[in-house]
Amino acid sequence: WHSQCALLPAARGRFRFRRKCRPPSQDGGGHGRASAEGAAPHPHPGPPRLLQPPHHPPRLKTRAARVRVGKGDKAVTYEKAHPPHYIAHRKGWLSLHTGNLDGERCAAQRAVEDSFVRRFLHGTFPGCLADEAVLKRRSNSLLVCLLLLRRLPPSKLCFLLGYAETLLSHLYKCPVRIEAQTVPAAAVYKYL
Repeated sequence: WHSQCALLPAARGRFRFRRKCRPPSQDGGGHGRASAEGAAPHPHPGPPRLLQPPHHPPRLKTRAARVRVGKGDKAVTYEKAHPPHYIAHRKGWLSLHTGNLDGERCAAQRAVEDSFVRRFLHGTFPGCLADEAVLKRRSNSLLVCLLLLRRLPPSKLCFLLGYAETLLSHLYKCPVRIEAQTVPAAAVYKYL
C-alpha cells in the first residue's frame, strides 16, 4: 500500500503525506493499529509527518568582517566601515598581484605569504598600524604600503622599517620595499 500514498501540498508551502486508503487491519476495526491481543503493529503509526519542501535554500547569515553596530561611540575607519561585498565598488583590494587572474598558478601560496607579512608587520610595529597594510607585487618585487601612528620615536621607527625590509627580503628572496606614512591619529570615517 506504500505505492498508494500521495504527496499533497498543504498550507504554507509544506508537504504532507496523505494516504488514499488504509491497510487492512488485523483486529477488525482498529484502523491499522495494533490491538492488545499482540497483532503486528502498523508500519506507519501516528499522524502523518510534515516535510520541508526540497527547494528552499538555506539562510545565509554572513557576519564575517563586519563591525557590529553599537551605541554610536565606536570609531571605525573607511576600510572597516564597508563590508567585504563592497570590494571593487567602494573600497579596493589590500593585496594587488596577478595571481587572482584566471589560469594563474600559486594563488594559494601568495595568500599565505600575504597573511604572514601582515602578521609580521603587526608584531614588528605593535599598536602602531593605523590601517591595514596594502601589499603590491610587481614582477619580482614586493611593495608594502603602511600607515603608522606616531607612537614611536623617529630613530626607532627608522630602525624597525630597515629591519622589516631586510628580514622580509631575505625570507622571500626578492626585493622588499616599505613605504610608510605617519599620522598623529587613526582617521575616523564614522561612528557606529
